[in-house]
Amino acid sequence: MGTTDTARTTRRNAEAEAGGFADLVSSPFRIDRDRIAASPYFARLSGVTQVVSTGGSGLLHNRLTHSLKVAQVARAIAERLGADGEASAVVGKLGGCDPDVAEAAALGHDLGHPPFGHLGEQVLDRIARRRYGLSDGFEGNAQTFRIVTTTEVGGPTPEGLNLTTATRAALLKYPWLRLHRPEPHPATMDEPPRGAAEGEEPGTGSAKFSAYVTELDDVDQARAPFADLVAPWQQTVEASVMDLADDIAYAIHDLQDFHRIGVLQHASVATELGRWLAEPGAFAALSDETLREVHGRPGRSLEALRRRLHAKDTWIADDAVFAGAVARVQHQLVDGLLASPFDGSVEAEQAMATFSAGWTARLADGVIVTPSPTTRSGHVTLRQPQWHEVQVLKFVHRQFVLQRPDFALHQRGQAALLTSLVDALDSWLGDRDEADRLPRKLHDLVALAGKEYGRLVRESPELLVGATGERVAGADAVRGLARGRAVVDFVASLTDAQAATMLEAITGRGGQPWSDSFVL
Repeated sequence: MGTTDTARTTRRNAEAEAGGFADLVSSPFRIDRDRIAASPYFARLSGVTQVVSTGGSGLLHNRLTHSLKVAQVARAIAERLGADGEASAVVGKLGGCDPDVAEAAALGHDLGHPPFGHLGEQVLDRIARRRYGLSDGFEGNAQTFRIVTTTEVGGPTPEGLNLTTATRAALLKYPWLRLHRPEPHPATMDEPPRGAAEGEEPGTGSAKFSAYVTELDDVDQARAPFADLVAPWQQTVEASVMDLADDIAYAIHDLQDFHRIGVLQHASVATELGRWLAEPGAFAALSDETLREVHGRPGRSLEALRRRLHAKDTWIADDAVFAGAVARVQHQLVDGLLASPFDGSVEAEQAMATFSAGWTARLADGVIVTPSPTTRSGHVTLRQPQWHEVQVLKFVHRQFVLQRPDFALHQRGQAALLTSLVDALDSWLGDRDEADRLPRKLHDLVALAGKEYGRLVRESPELLVGATGERVAGADAVRGLARGRAVVDFVASLTDAQAATMLEAITGRGGQPWSDSFVL
C-alpha cells in the first residue's frame, strides 16, 4: 500500500464510531459534518457578530449564515477539483480532498469565535495573556479546535465531537501553536506563512494559530497521516479549500450587507477607486512618507494596498493585474451594485442576487491547485486576476466599513462590556462563600482546565513558558492558569446577547434573573 493510500485509510479510521448520526449515514465524514451541524456551538453562531451586531436583524450576516455560505463554496470547490482529472491527480498525491470533509471544516471553522467577532477575539486575547499569564492567549481558530476536541460533548465520548483525523486536520487553518511547535516554528522562516509572523505585540508569538498547548496531542494525531504529504507548516488540501472558501464568501457578502443597510456609500468608494485608476503612475511616484502624510486623500489608501501586496506577496502581485482588478470592482460594484441605493424593492434584491452569484462564479472559476505553493499560499489558491480581485474587494470593506469612526465607537463599548464580564466572573470565582453557586458550565470548565494544566506542568512545562521565560510551577500557578482558561472558555461560548444579559444580571442591573440553562 502506497503512502497516499495509507494516509487515506488512516484518516478514515472510525473515530466517528457509533453515536449520534452513525446509524443514518455510512461515511464517517458525513457523520463529522452532521455532528458539527447538530452542535449547540454551531447553533450559537446565529447570535454571534460577523462584522457588527445584528440586533436580531435578518438583514446582516451573522457567524451562522456566514458559515453556511462558506460551506456551500467549499463543497463546490472540492467537487470541482474532483471532477478535474489533472487537479484530482495532484490532490490525490497530497492526501485527497473529500467534499464532506471540506464542507464539515467550513461549517465548523468559526465555532470558536467569541461574542462580537474579531473585536471579542482581541479583547479575550489581551485578558488571557496579561491577566492570567496564558502564554498562548486566545485565538478564534484555536478555540474552534479546542471545542471540537475538548469542550464539546456531542460525540460518543465525554470530550469533543470525536471527529475523524481528516476533518480535524482540515480545521487547522494555521497548523502551528502560537509559540511552540512545529520546530522550527514557521514564524522563523525567511518568508513566514500567512498568519505565522509575529503579531503587533513583540514577543507574543504568531498573530494567528490554530491550537493551544492543551490540544497539542490532538494536533499531532490529526496531522500524523499527512506527515509525508505536506510540510509541517502547510495546510492539508481540505483545510486550504476551507480557507479559500472563507475568503471568497467574506469578500462578497460583507459588501452586500453594508450596501443593504446604507453604510457602504457609492460616492466615497467611487472617488477612491476612480481617482487611483485615473492616474496610477502619479500615485506610484509618491514617496512612502508622502503617502502616509496624505493617506486620507482619495486614491492614497488604494495605492498603499498595492504596495503592501508587493511587499508581502511578491509571488503573485502584479501592477497590471492589480489595475485590472480595480477596474473590474469599479465596474461591477461601484457602477453596478452601489449605483442605486438599496430600497428593498424586487429590483434591488435581484441586483444583490446577481452581484453575489456573478462574483461567486467568477472567483470559483479561478480556483487552481499547485503541487508546490509558496509559503504564503495553500495548495488550493486563485489565479492571479481573481486573487487580486479578492484583495480589492476586501480593501473596500476594510476601508469604508471597518475604519468608520462610528464603528470604532460601537466596538469600544463592546470591548468594555466583555472586560467587565470577565472581571465579574473572576471575582465570583474568587468568592469562597459563593463557590458552590457558580454556573455549572463554568465550574466544569475550571475542573477540566485544572487537569490539563496540571498534566502539562508535570510532563511538558516548557510549553507553558511565554515571552518572559518564567517557568510555571506549583499548585497556585496551575490554579491560576486553569481559572483563566476556564473564564475565557466560558465567555467565548456566549452569544452577543447572552454576554450583555449576563453582565446586567451579575452586576444587578438586569430585570430578569440569569439562567444557567442559557449557557452551552
